[in-house]
Amino acid sequence: MADYNAPQKDWYLILGACPTDDLQVLKQKYQKLVLMFHPDKQRPDVSEEEAEQHLQRFIDIDQAWKILSNEESRNEYNLQLRACELKQSWPVDAHITLDDMNWDYETECYSYTCRCGGEFILEKDETQEVETVVCCDSCSLSIECL
Repeated sequence: MADYNAPQKDWYLILGACPTDDLQVLKQKYQKLVLMFHPDKQRPDVSEEEAEQHLQRFIDIDQAWKILSNEESRNEYNLQLRACELKQSWPVDAHITLDDMNWDYETECYSYTCRCGGEFILEKDETQEVETVVCCDSCSLSIECL
């Protein structure tokens, strides 16, 4: 399984944009927001807490622009978003450890018997991952190996 890290923040949402927006649209949205939240543009009667929130929002808007205005970083970010969309969330029937599984020296695989009579088979190279979801070879059940 490929391990893609989920993006920490939704940069498009921060700018009020979408991935299909071109650079000019992103720039217009960025400029509008940066003027609204720039620390020098804040009203003098704003509370300290609100000023802090506006500053954080300004920092996020600036970071979003830096990522999305650069073609290379935008493409990388879009790939991360797509990888997150493609990750499938499997319904997990049980959580087990490698100690619960049987090691087969001949095939160099771990196996675990499913309640349907089938087997969950985990190959040696898959054990390097922290958590692995394994599907039964006979039914639709899956287990998570920790």
